[in-house]
Amino acid sequence: MTTLRFTKGHGTGNDFVLVSDPEGALELTPARRAALADRRFGVGADGVIRAVRSESIPEGRALLETDPDAEWFMDYSNADGSVSEMCGNGIRVFARYLLERGHVALPPGQSLAIGTRAGVIDVHRLADGFAADLGRWRLDGGDTLVRARELPVARPGLGINVGNPHVVVALASDEELDAVDLGVAPLLDPAPPAGANVEFVVPADPLVADGVGRIRMRVHERGSGETLSCGTGAVAAALAVRYWAGESAPNEWRVRVPGGVLGVRMFPAEDGEHVALSGPAELVFEGEIRL
Repeated sequence: MTTLRFTKGHGTGNDFVLVSDPEGALELTPARRAALADRRFGVGADGVIRAVRSESIPEGRALLETDPDAEWFMDYSNADGSVSEMCGNGIRVFARYLLERGHVALPPGQSLAIGTRAGVIDVHRLADGFAADLGRWRLDGGDTLVRARELPVARPGLGINVGNPHVVVALASDEELDAVDLGVAPLLDPAPPAGANVEFVVPADPLVADGVGRIRMRVHERGSGETLSCGTGAVAAALAVRYWAGESAPNEWRVRVPGGVLGVRMFPAEDGEHVALSGPAELVFEGEIRL
């Protein structure tokens, strides 16, 4: 039986179990990851993050060929043990974890390159949190119909990829948003081959205040269910609402999720438009568990 030391962390209520495995020696099978994330028999979390040096994992070694600064790799999995490309809240918590464990030095105002299955992500340390440059985003189109419990009529969803896949659905009111039962996974037609996170979003009234767009969102994450927050989901929701609003829409957004508020900013870069996610990242306790 293996005794594993872990840290529990969260970003706006999106919570994670983090373990340190610099040399990639741990046998963290999907079943063990799911056991860690189990809220009744394990630690409990929306996802599991393994901190491993990029040179110790095949996906990380491939990234080092083009970005040798990405010393650490965020090996992320969903609550059911399935591997995911990236997690926007998770990468901020991961940066906090690396910093507090002494794996990296990251003074305020500096950036850290982190390897993920979605590529290398630069995380910038702020005075009160972290901001992650999620890179270029991609519009996947609006041909998906979304059905959800307590949503009377199927709604069209807009596909957006920010390193992982999302389908964003616009709703008419806070009441409609509150009524949706996300304890059951929404049905997507056609179903994306790798699945998708599904965001339901309502614009604030007014939509824009002091040059900042404002929306409210709930999310069902593939492999995890409804979560209090989804960082990449907040980014996808802001991108979708900006797309629907048209050319006059702002490039800075505040996204209210059940666990708090996240910031989203779109900005030009050499390889196209990038999108950044900002928000808090907290480590709440440490412990040991027998697997």
